Amino acid sequence: MTFTEDDLLPLSGLQHLLFCERQCALIHIEQVWAENVLTAEGRIMHSENSWEGPVNKHLSYGCGTLKMKKYLNTLFVTTQGAYLAKEGETVVVRIEREVRLRLPIHTIGGIVCFGNITCSPFLMGFCAERDVAISFLTEYGRFLARVHGPVSGNVLLRREQYRRADDMDVSAQMAKSVLTGKLANCRTVLQRALRDHSAKLNADKVSDASKRIGHSLEHIQSDLPLNVLRGVEGEAAHTYFSAFDHLIISQKEDFVFRERNRRPPLDRVNCLLSFLYTLVLHDVRSALESVGLDPAVGFLHRDRPGRPGLALDLMEEFRPFLADRLTLSLINLNQVQKKGFKEMESGAVLMDDETRKTVLVAYQKRKQDEIFHPFLEEKVTIGLLFHMQALLLARCLRGDLDGYPTFIWK
Repeated sequence: MTFTEDDLLPLSGLQHLLFCERQCALIHIEQVWAENVLTAEGRIMHSENSWEGPVNKHLSYGCGTLKMKKYLNTLFVTTQGAYLAKEGETVVVRIEREVRLRLPIHTIGGIVCFGNITCSPFLMGFCAERDVAISFLTEYGRFLARVHGPVSGNVLLRREQYRRADDMDVSAQMAKSVLTGKLANCRTVLQRALRDHSAKLNADKVSDASKRIGHSLEHIQSDLPLNVLRGVEGEAAHTYFSAFDHLIISQKEDFVFRERNRRPPLDRVNCLLSFLYTLVLHDVRSALESVGLDPAVGFLHRDRPGRPGLALDLMEEFRPFLADRLTLSLINLNQVQKKGFKEMESGAVLMDDETRKTVLVAYQKRKQDEIFHPFLEEKVTIGLLFHMQALLLARCLRGDLDGYPTFIWK
């Protein structure tokens, strides 16, 4: 029997296999291994502990771990007319030919440009090489385009993703996991509001909505087809948003929520929600691409040209506790006000520059908060959570996990 060069494993691979099976798979199969400070620490931990097996029951520390990716910031550029360029190993932001910001590329996880922002081709190529995606949005947050380098990871992982997406029974199981996280987190948002502000809101309405979402959560645990799961999700979402206005306990006359609307948002609350959902989608999509998954092929959200189905799937569990809660905090703490919004002739409601910057700063600060991960049984920053869940999804598709462990906020 003859073998091609691609069929052969280098001798160094056997050494990697003996040292750590996970590291060997990441280097020689997934091809996503990258040395950094954390992997160096992992090697020290291995040597000091005379390693004889996995260090962590979920994800070992130095061997292709979730901790292998350091939490990095997203650079949001909102000043109209700004120009981004490359200078050495840094990203430079110029406004009217004056340098206003200079950041080392290794400190940036992604760049998001709002409105009339231009980038040099050298910077775009530089960012693509360093796995830093650049997204272009309109001034008011509508997605336009995205520049990124080659998708990392093994093509076998994406083939498995496509096979499972084509199987409606498997898609239904994946969708059930996604919706379990979404509905559980929606219910927790309502329960937290009851616990913290029961005297300031309509407790009966909120409590009733929480119970109904709980019933929906129980319902989807059965083996239901995908179209039925979508129906249950739609009903639960309607129940959740029917109580959302009661969670607004400050500036009630200026921020009224009647129903979810978008494209365009027709009130100030929906304007905040839509903008934050766009930010979450950007981070989730980047996380999926970084682990080698195709953001366009989902399980709950089926194929549609131009729609990132898998990114929409994964962001469902993040919507309630991140975007929705942040929207409520911005309003209830008076961080945003009525004067920061303007209504267009079409009825669309848009944010002004200062309000948009306030929201972006609040979102970045929120991503730096630590939160307990129930599956990993440790605290992690919210900004790293997107990447962790993407890696867990990839492990599920590879067969390392029996199912996808959706993030449930407690």
